[in-house]
Amino acid sequence: MPLDGLTLSFVTRELKETLLDGRIEKVTQPEKDMLVLLIRANGKNHRLLLSAAPSFPRVHLTETQYQNPMDAPMFCMLMRKHLTAGRIAGIEQLGGDRILRMDIDSRDEMGDTGRRELYVELMGRHSNITLIMQGRIVDAIRHVTPDMSRVRQALPGLTFSLPPMQDKLSPEDIAADNGAQLAEKLASACGSVDKALQGAVRGLSPLAAQEIAFRLTGMHKAALEEMHLQTLCRNAASFFGRLPTLFSPCLQKGPDGLMKDVLPFPYLSLDTSLQSPCQSLSKALDQFFFGRDRQDRMQQKSASLKHLIKSCLEKDGKKLALQEEELSASARMEEYRIAGELLTAQVHLVPRGVDKVSLPNFYDPDGGEMLIDLDVALTPAQNAQRYFKRYRKARAAQQIAKEQKEKTLQEIQLLEQALFDLNECQTEDDLRDVKRTLEAAGIVKPQSQKGAKGNRKKEPQRESKPMRYTAPDDTEILVGKNSVQNDRLTGSARGSDTWLHAKDMPGSHVICRSEAPSAETLLCAARLAAWYSKARGVQVPVDYTLRKFVKKPGGSAPGFVIYTNQRTLIINVSEGEIAQISGGDA
Repeated sequence: MPLDGLTLSFVTRELKETLLDGRIEKVTQPEKDMLVLLIRANGKNHRLLLSAAPSFPRVHLTETQYQNPMDAPMFCMLMRKHLTAGRIAGIEQLGGDRILRMDIDSRDEMGDTGRRELYVELMGRHSNITLIMQGRIVDAIRHVTPDMSRVRQALPGLTFSLPPMQDKLSPEDIAADNGAQLAEKLASACGSVDKALQGAVRGLSPLAAQEIAFRLTGMHKAALEEMHLQTLCRNAASFFGRLPTLFSPCLQKGPDGLMKDVLPFPYLSLDTSLQSPCQSLSKALDQFFFGRDRQDRMQQKSASLKHLIKSCLEKDGKKLALQEEELSASARMEEYRIAGELLTAQVHLVPRGVDKVSLPNFYDPDGGEMLIDLDVALTPAQNAQRYFKRYRKARAAQQIAKEQKEKTLQEIQLLEQALFDLNECQTEDDLRDVKRTLEAAGIVKPQSQKGAKGNRKKEPQRESKPMRYTAPDDTEILVGKNSVQNDRLTGSARGSDTWLHAKDMPGSHVICRSEAPSAETLLCAARLAAWYSKARGVQVPVDYTLRKFVKKPGGSAPGFVIYTNQRTLIINVSEGEIAQISGGDA
């Protein structure tokens, strides 16, 4: 769901009630297109999230603790300079559209108070966060050059201008003149009422337009031609006038229990039994967007690494086929040895100058003969030595091919696990874990960072954390998100803990903090092991045993273990069932 103008109007009212006259204590930039402001207001600390992400632009209060980069970006440093200790003087939505303006009074280096304006534009790939002072751009989180747009640039020092307004009416305009302007707009329109409203009113998503049309007409797809236009527009003005009184945020869920949308008030055009109320609109937006945004960002950040892994897997597949072919060819080495021994033992039976000879095969239990090809240019003894040479060469080739095949199979296993791990990454630290595993295997070259003087700077070694879940009886369940975490998780677990893993496939190590978990808790842990595996929950065999029966062979790849005394469960699990298990955050 996009954050449309209608929903933003409710978010704006919520932010006004909470943040006005608040003091900005801290500014952080967890992502290149995201700011988080820590604001002290009404005796409490609040985190305001401002995101200009193309896929999920939004603004709302958040309780999520975002992981910040080790070194703050330049834009963040500039925002800290201008915004820290500033007071929130005003919060306004502009024209009913997806633009929010925050007025901030803060002091400069001379101690003089000045007004800064922070504009948040939530318009898909055109989203931006821009700081304005005295009409000029201080900086924008996303720079827009003349090459990118001839109409409107966003660069420091330029005069700021708002994006061109659509030729539509704001809800406030409609309520103010009792729908007269709306009637003029719709006089020449045709089709369904919801499409006509979306084309005439700013900030309406298709879903919001459908809901308003349903409330005005009592029908899901009412034709505009069948409506009395003046009455419809007066009713629309009345609806927009009392819109603030409808505020009752809720999450819309699908039949599978998963979140589908955030609604500022119950939508009568949808199944109300699937709409659950939320304490605030910000909480609903935070809950809805967080997982989707994180997954989208991780997919973008891991795309190049994922492409590299897939390329390596393709090369290893071809390499494995050649090694199999070499092993198949070397399978004739015993035939070469026997031919050489038969020629040596029965050289007197071999006439000189023939290209074939059939000799009694004393290795054949049935007493048969063996037909042997000969080189007419060689003596029988030389032919025997030629076969022994072929035998030695084939035996050496077989040994090398076996070693190479084993090495290739181990690399394929490591790459498949790394590919699975990438899909489970939730933070930059998780992604670094996967990179380190591939670097240690020599698949990826280590990337050294350089400091100000050009000297090499070590990459931050911040330790990533596993996911934590809680079973219905409050038993803690830990789930590794990659091979490095799996090693740490299993290595630090108690011998009496229950260890689980999907059988014979890439997946997460799961630790259940109990020696004898209840049937319900064991099933809960097994579902997590099945879901966080390559099979993703469809008829997954899950092995479980006590941690003390799990061993890591010396020199083995990260995440690789052997185990005994296991039992196996066959598990089917859906995303909805996983969502019902409390926890999951790192």
